Formats: sequence, C-alpha cells, structure tokens
Amino acid sequence: MLSKNIETALNKQLRIEAESSQIYLAMASWSETHGLEGISKFMYAQSDEERIHMLKIIKYINERGGHAKVTDLQEPKTNYITFKEMFEEVYKHEVFVSEAINDLVHVSLTEKDYATHNFLQWYVAEQIEEEAQAKVILDKINLIGDDKGGLYLFDRDIQQLTLKNSESSK
Repeated sequence: MLSKNIETALNKQLRIEAESSQIYLAMASWSETHGLEGISKFMYAQSDEERIHMLKIIKYINERGGHAKVTDLQEPKTNYITFKEMFEEVYKHEVFVSEAINDLVHVSLTEKDYATHNFLQWYVAEQIEEEAQAKVILDKINLIGDDKGGLYLFDRDIQQLTLKNSESSK
C-alpha cells in the first residue's frame, strides 16, 4: 500500500512524464514542418517513449492501492528558432526529469518504501541513457555549426538512430 506522500510524489512524476511526451510531440511537429524528417521521427519516437514511462507509473500507482490521477498539462513550446535551440531544450529537460526522479527516489527512501525504490531504479537507469543521448546529440550539433550539408547528414543519421532504438526496444 502506498503512503499518501508517495502517491502524491508519483502522481507528480506521472504529470512530468505526460508533459515530456507532449513536449517531444510539439518538437516532432515543428521538425516535420521544417523539412527535418529524421529529427521529426526521432521526436515522435521520444514522445511515444515518454508516454510509456507515464503508463508504467499509472499502473504502478493503481496496483499498489493508490489512485493515479490524469491531470491537465502545461502547453509545450511549439516554435523554435533553430533545431540547435530545440535540442538544447531537450538536454535541459532531460536534466530536469533526472532531478525529479532523484527527488522521488529520495522520498521513497525517506518513507522506507523499498518496493517503490526498486520500481524507480528502472527510471534512474533510463534517465542516465536519456541525458547521455541528449548530450551526444548536442555535441554533434555543435560540431556541425552552420554547415547545411552537416545538417542534412545529421538529420539522416538521427533517423537511423531512431530506427535502431525502436528495433532494440522490441
């Protein structure tokens, strides 16, 4: 049985994951309308992944005797000046999500809820990957600079990354 404190903290994370899905969906749409097919596919896949993260939390809360609450979401940003700016926001957002997960782990340990602590370890590992991936992508974008040919290759490469990630998650 979840304590009210843990239930509240998990519901807060549920909302963060839902908003993350919306953020990536908005980024996918922006990319698609700017001819960045590879980036848009990557962002659509990221949006789907965040939705899966949200659903895992919903199931966990409800299975442990709590009530997962689906709430309204903050509207995501829908316009970017450059794709570099967008990926800088991706990285900042992943750092924010990591901090939120770490706070949640702290609450689970404070409450001595070791089942929730165990459940959250998957999210801790996932966030290490998400942050590292965002950082590598940002590093590549910084290498490209203003080179249009580099942008073309980057867009193609990130599409390959999306295909590889979707195959490995099956």
